[in-house]
Amino acid sequence: MTTEQRHFARKLRRHSTEPEDILWSLLRNRQLDGLKFRRQVPLLGYTVDFLCIDRKLIIELDGQQHGWEVDYDAKRTAEIERHGFTLIRFRNADVIGDRDAVLAMIRKAASS
Repeated sequence: MTTEQRHFARKLRRHSTEPEDILWSLLRNRQLDGLKFRRQVPLLGYTVDFLCIDRKLIIELDGQQHGWEVDYDAKRTAEIERHGFTLIRFRNADVIGDRDAVLAMIRKAASS
């Protein structure tokens, strides 16, 4: 991991979106089933939104810009999954509107 990647991850943590703040408030401090999550983590040349290294689980939140970056997201997901990680995505609206469903899906992915 380069210094540039670390600085970029720090910047993302300082300027998080509302959905990121909401999900982080539900995941931090092992609140979800004792799972340890980190946020805005440099990994494989990317910065992932949330990472549970013990379960090799990555959670990505997709805002409006991801509708424009479909090919990039697909390539990124495939590369991450080739390294044994499970990556799940949620739209920002899902986190804001149905937190219980989001947490249920995270629990299911973490137990797989």
